[in-house]
Amino acid sequence: MQALASYAARRGQSRSLIAEAAIASFLSPDAAERQEAAVTKRLDQMDRRMLRTERDVGITVELLALFVRFWLTSTPALPEPAQAAARAQGDKRYDGFMEALGKRLAKGPNVRQEIPEDHPRAGDL
Repeated sequence: MQALASYAARRGQSRSLIAEAAIASFLSPDAAERQEAAVTKRLDQMDRRMLRTERDVGITVELLALFVRFWLTSTPALPEPAQAAARAQGDKRYDGFMEALGKRLAKGPNVRQEIPEDHPRAGDL
């Protein structure tokens, strides 16, 4: 009832008039069609979001696979005595990377927003 009173106050109309209009709308023959249209619109929005998410995940998977392949084929293994120092340096650099990532995410816009929607598929390249 509080929502009804608040809505009526915002519209400058009586609660009974708002309630009557809501009931008439609900019981009207086209109410089901409007509800179906609203649900369909919402489902379409959700479908578009899912497609964007699928696209973004696909880009991320390709990026990671390409980076790993490039890294593994172009970086020689370190000799055993140098591995401990490299691991320590790697930990330090990783912390710096995570800090930079946090700043980038907080700042926005992100790289995902910079990639056009119509990027070529991997097979098209």
